[in-house]
Amino acid sequence: MTQWRVLLTRPAEESMALAASLADAGIFSSSLPLLDIEALPITAEQQAVLADLSRYCAVIVVSKPAARLALQHLDQTWPTLPWFSVGAATAQVLADYGLNVQCPATGDDSEALLALPALREAVARPGARVLILRGEGGRELLAERLREGGASVDYLELYRRFLPAYDAGELLQRIQLERLNGLVVSSGQGFLHLQALAGGDWPQVAQLPLFVPSPRVYEMARAAGAEKVVDCRGASAAALLVALRSSAL
Repeated sequence: MTQWRVLLTRPAEESMALAASLADAGIFSSSLPLLDIEALPITAEQQAVLADLSRYCAVIVVSKPAARLALQHLDQTWPTLPWFSVGAATAQVLADYGLNVQCPATGDDSEALLALPALREAVARPGARVLILRGEGGRELLAERLREGGASVDYLELYRRFLPAYDAGELLQRIQLERLNGLVVSSGQGFLHLQALAGGDWPQVAQLPLFVPSPRVYEMARAAGAEKVVDCRGASAAALLVALRSSAL
């Protein structure tokens, strides 16, 4: 376990929490955030959606930023409808606000959420309508599968993600200086930003083991030439630790 020296690429605050969990397990990590979050202005139409959630049979929140931003615009008169999240950390943000939220007990991905019996029950009724709170783009699988099952799906996009500015070559330099032997991304966009930052150094970066949160990101990475990709089946610290323990250098 202590042989792993991994690069974390989540936003700075999230990387700090993940780094603490890894340190407790004796794993060295270095943080190079590849996702910054910028809140999008809430339009009058979007505010009207949040003010009339009773039209939906379920609300799905795909990330902690989406949860935090949505809660800023909710009043205390929300209807008693089921809320769902992709992961436990997002669920905790919503639960702390007093919402009835459910998430998969295992797996922090769309597939695990879609298999959740409570969500299946919520969308089984005729004319079911679901609201997905997210950033710009992402989690298309959720809507596709829900629509295939007969539900109507609306999006409310609350933020955008962008790649922070770094000097050319900084990624490979960090890897070499800190003798890193593994990379961690928490989303498909995080992987795309990793590849973009690598630029011409991607063939060298692609030789390192890459830990990803889902089968979808696994396929993206493999298609892009990453040589050893490990699907953690979740983006949590616990999922990453299990993957690190089961992966030999």
